[in-house]
Amino acid sequence: MSAAADLLPAGMVAPTYGTDSLAAVLPGAAGALGVDLTTATGLTSAECAAALGLPAAEQVVVVLCDGLGHLNLAERAGHAPFLRSLLPGTRSLTTTFPSTTAAAVSTFGTGTAPGRSGMLGYTQRNPATGGLANMVSWTEQPDPYRPVPGPGTLPVPAHELQREPTVFERLVAADVPVTSVGPARFAGSGMTLAALRGGAYVPAESLEGRVDGVVRALRPGGPALVYMYWGDVDKTGHHHGWQSWQWGDELEAFDRELARLVRSVPAGTLVLLTADHGQVEVDRAARLDVAATPALAEGVALVGGEPRALHLYVDGADGLDGAVAVADRWRDVLGDGAVVALRDEATAAGWLGPVTDHVRPWVGDVLVAPRERLTVVDSRTQTPASLELLGVHGSFTALEMTVPLVAVQAGRS
Repeated sequence: MSAAADLLPAGMVAPTYGTDSLAAVLPGAAGALGVDLTTATGLTSAECAAALGLPAAEQVVVVLCDGLGHLNLAERAGHAPFLRSLLPGTRSLTTTFPSTTAAAVSTFGTGTAPGRSGMLGYTQRNPATGGLANMVSWTEQPDPYRPVPGPGTLPVPAHELQREPTVFERLVAADVPVTSVGPARFAGSGMTLAALRGGAYVPAESLEGRVDGVVRALRPGGPALVYMYWGDVDKTGHHHGWQSWQWGDELEAFDRELARLVRSVPAGTLVLLTADHGQVEVDRAARLDVAATPALAEGVALVGGEPRALHLYVDGADGLDGAVAVADRWRDVLGDGAVVALRDEATAAGWLGPVTDHVRPWVGDVLVAPRERLTVVDSRTQTPASLELLGVHGSFTALEMTVPLVAVQAGRS
């Protein structure tokens, strides 16, 4: 049993941050291109490529489909004939804790772990200001419980919080051109600069436009890596649930364009598909609101994270005793419905990977990971729309924690 699993009950999946994890994908792609690199957590490009079974290639395309968990895909594969044909050879990787975009994409981009990237969830407290920082929009709400008309820009430069070199930066330094294809609003955004900086950025809005952008970025005769992001599978799951017909339709559209991409890239191009996390569907009858539950609110200065992975920050004067008291109250209220751990317990167990000194103050004093379909919200800081989301993620269930790695070499049987 790994250290990260020590606090988890049977059936929950612990992150590893090794060659069997999302952290290995981009280092493995570098290995396939023949670029030698080692990440700060000790992953080497050669060992990642070997562990993931990646062949040598002159050019590599990496597609990240937000929210396409391995088990979600396997269950709904009837909507994805191209991916269904590849399922027998698809590898199952573990994602990060929290199993959510900011933490996972920064781990993916750096080949490390959230404890080094500093991107620990959807929201987290900025220790310098006390504000609630949103790691996706890169904004900060200065007084979360007294909302102002709109949050301001997060007063932390991306490179100051996320100090790890990205794999893209290291490929560019090795004279391998890197191109990212994604929505225009992500170009130069805080999250992009933190997790995926390096190389050129090509904006494209539609799925078809992004596939076309990938194909245009590839030219035979030299090494290259092209990265493409697609977020509508996750978005559809949030609003309708991953078992809905709408999610099936979105998966079908993505599968069709992925097949077109593989047909359209130069022969020999290695195409990799992965995801940042999967999804579960919320049980609204089991939802708890911190704002309406005094035992959960007591002693908690700020709730960060998200409904499936919470960072609880206690009143500063209360220190460790306050954190212990908060953890005990949450265990009493949630019972077997969640895993509750003090910061030192969670970090010692490796939930976030190795945690650096500058990241540690951003971590919650208490971390909470709901089980089954339970969610815990805070209506003082979350929007009414976010409270109604049906598809959620962040915790340690297999649906949330396992992601696929599909590898196809174009023009090769």
